[in-house]
Amino acid sequence: MGKAPAGPVPVVVMGLGHVGREICRAALAFEEVELLGAVDASPGLSGAPLSELLGQPSALRVSGTLAAAAGRSHSAVVLHSGGSRLDQAMDGLLDAVRRGHPVVSTCEELCFPYLRHPELADRIDRAAQRSGVAVVGTGVSPGFVLDRLVATVGQALGPVRHVRATRSVDAATRGETFQRQVGAGLTEEEFAGLADKDALGQPGLVESAALCALGLGMDCDDFEEELVPLIAEEDHPGSPIPVPRGRVAGVHQTAVGLEGEQERVRLEVTLAVGSASVDRMVLDADTQLTVEIPGGLADEPARAHLVVHAAPRLTQATPGLLTVLDLPAGR
Repeated sequence: MGKAPAGPVPVVVMGLGHVGREICRAALAFEEVELLGAVDASPGLSGAPLSELLGQPSALRVSGTLAAAAGRSHSAVVLHSGGSRLDQAMDGLLDAVRRGHPVVSTCEELCFPYLRHPELADRIDRAAQRSGVAVVGTGVSPGFVLDRLVATVGQALGPVRHVRATRSVDAATRGETFQRQVGAGLTEEEFAGLADKDALGQPGLVESAALCALGLGMDCDDFEEELVPLIAEEDHPGSPIPVPRGRVAGVHQTAVGLEGEQERVRLEVTLAVGSASVDRMVLDADTQLTVEIPGGLADEPARAHLVVHAAPRLTQATPGLLTVLDLPAGR
């Protein structure tokens, strides 16, 4: 991968939900990129002043199409925020790629799509190579704290026998969408019904385990995932979703990577109202190494910065579908 361009890289933000707006703010603050436009197909947003959505000055207006947002810059990097599941994000991703735009996406399953969606991954890779652009999925989890950061730390060690990385987030500090994602306030029966539909928990955790194994040079041939509810032992009356004692406060989710029958990777996330926020990893090698981030990474601003920082690197990357392990570690 070559060096990033000397001048600001033009970018367009696709999708202006909460995450997309955070990405816009990060792009406006980052000197290495120039925000050309923002696109969202929602009728209530098209044509709206971007400043009203962001709560800060911007002369841009929201466009209804990518072509209008990018203008004459046919090679602007698209910063895509359009869903956690790859099948839901495909239309937007392929539209950008076929128009010749490199893409950085927050789609969790795109961080390592070959595990569960090999056919979709191949479609994106072929389209990106035909257009001569690179595509990558990134974020905090997956995309950084439980995989790329672990792999980076592992470079200071000899062969790593086992890694356990954990992420705990107090859902009380997050918005309603996040709290619904972790089942806050549900009964155990309601939780079980939604879990069976794959509608709860951290999307992309098993992809993160595969990415972690790859980054540490492990040859995991099987991955397992488990999701269990955490029940509130006391009332949590705070907003936006009150959680009475005895109701679901959140989830504990585990993804394990196996080599043969031996566990090599264990990732655990606890996303619950009242949980202490912390990120931690323990790597077992000839020297055991423990790294802890008290308070954990602030997910929303960190995710936006990771997306924006990746944009200049993609302009010099090898065309095709990449993982974050292909990106330079530094800025």
